[in-house]
Amino acid sequence: MEPIYITEHYERELSIFSIYMKDREYSKDTQSAYHHDIKHFLHSLQGKSVAEATDIDIMKFLTSVRESGAGARYRNRCQSAIRLFYNVLMKFNVVNKNPASQIEKAKVDKKRQPTYLEKPFLDACMQLVQGKYWVRDITIIALMAYAGLRVSEIVRLNTMDIGSGGSQIGVLGKGEKWRYIPLPPEMSELLRHALAERRQPRNKKDEHAFFVSQFGRRISKRMVQTIADKTLTALINENPELRGKKLSAHKLRHSFATELLRSGADLRAVQELLGHEDISTTQIYTHVMDETKKRAMDHVRPALPVSLKSGRGAVTASS
Repeated sequence: MEPIYITEHYERELSIFSIYMKDREYSKDTQSAYHHDIKHFLHSLQGKSVAEATDIDIMKFLTSVRESGAGARYRNRCQSAIRLFYNVLMKFNVVNKNPASQIEKAKVDKKRQPTYLEKPFLDACMQLVQGKYWVRDITIIALMAYAGLRVSEIVRLNTMDIGSGGSQIGVLGKGEKWRYIPLPPEMSELLRHALAERRQPRNKKDEHAFFVSQFGRRISKRMVQTIADKTLTALINENPELRGKKLSAHKLRHSFATELLRSGADLRAVQELLGHEDISTTQIYTHVMDETKKRAMDHVRPALPVSLKSGRGAVTASS
């Protein structure tokens, strides 16, 4: 079955799924991602009805996703989308079972160290932003690097999300959940400056957008990524030792989290500042925690007996 016919062939199922996600206020990004994953899964069924699909069909699809070069995280996202899809169809009596319910998730390497920038390089980024809209652009880079905002959160930021005097910002994150981030005075001053230089939106629906494009519209995700990519490319050009690092807008967020933990921040506080629903997501930064623990132990100076230091009167296991 050709992909262009998927929407027509499974129109009812896709419509129910779409209505459910909108009603449950899933973010637009999640809705888009899950629709994409489900359409690919439905294409793999080759015309078979969703009620006829088995756990083997789903496993074959998930295996093909991995064999195409996708990682475990993307494979697991596809699985989550399919499980939710069938749960919704069961709720509305379209199917009577969920063939994805017993399929296990792929193991994700939680010890894989995230790519990040050391603070001197992070600070250097701020000096490399150029162009006509450099105040806007440096504010965008700063919010990712020093407040940990995601690209989507930068896009959704509104003028009323900035607290009195710019001392904190309200961020609408994943799952439509708000978090509030206190800001240092330097960031507050930058936000006030950016607001003063803000371009007035042309469209009424974008009138509250904090970041506005040159065309008078709410800035797009692509534009935010382009601003970050341009800045990071300039950083790499000035610092050849960074060549080979896969740097992107999201890596600025990783750098923010890394710096927080190195400064002694509590893991739970970092979780809340990043907007992670599960603390296990925050634990990808264990490389920093290991460094912190080692530095802490460097200050431990045991007062051992002289006899032990000289090798005399060694303590045995039984003693």
